[in-house]
Amino acid sequence: MSNLLVEIGNTALKAAWSDGMTLGKTFRYQGEKGLDFILSLVRRQKPVVMLVCSVYPLTEEDENLLSGECERLLILDGNHRELLLSKGLPTYLSYDRAASVLAARYLFRGMGCTIVDFGTTLTVDFTDRDGAYVGGNISVGCRTRFKALNRYSRALPLVNTPEECAVVGSSETSSIESGVITGIQFEIEGYLGLHPENVAVFTGGDANYFAKRMKSSIFVICNLVMMGLALMADEYVKKID
Repeated sequence: MSNLLVEIGNTALKAAWSDGMTLGKTFRYQGEKGLDFILSLVRRQKPVVMLVCSVYPLTEEDENLLSGECERLLILDGNHRELLLSKGLPTYLSYDRAASVLAARYLFRGMGCTIVDFGTTLTVDFTDRDGAYVGGNISVGCRTRFKALNRYSRALPLVNTPEECAVVGSSETSSIESGVITGIQFEIEGYLGLHPENVAVFTGGDANYFAKRMKSSIFVICNLVMMGLALMADEYVKKID
């Protein structure tokens, strides 16, 4: 596969090889030696395009090192917003939200989309039937809500995401579970109701968990961000060919 996609997030680094829109195996790394991990992936094969998206700006030293390991290095971080502008997206969008919007545009041409990403944060983004970005919101993710209740109220325990959850709790633990899970469910149902004509697309770690709790039909695409990155890399390859 010709391109290498790297997503550096808040808690982990993800990477995948791609050929056009076809994704290979996804790699995941948690630790302080992310750059060494990336270099280990290109030891045997140099990619045509290496697309690196990071929540943290890359240093000039890192950029120079990575650029020597590929034919073309594309960066999307706080210091490199050109890709967003070229796609008609606002520069305040984080790379993962931007990639999800681009992938949804590609997959659901001619249809508006409501894109919900269930991660550390809970993000909701909307596109119209022409693929134009019309706005979105950022809220607190599921696990982050459980942690916040424990951290900021001394009396409440840290609760894990339950496999099953009642609408109304009957104990302290079940009340926390119901408050977080049912609260997110009601929140998302409200967003879906804003544009009932839209295709609903869920992604992120808790996408399947919440999709089965929704009343409406949901498309769950767990690799939506990587698909958006693959699309950007592939478009660049075609441009330079």
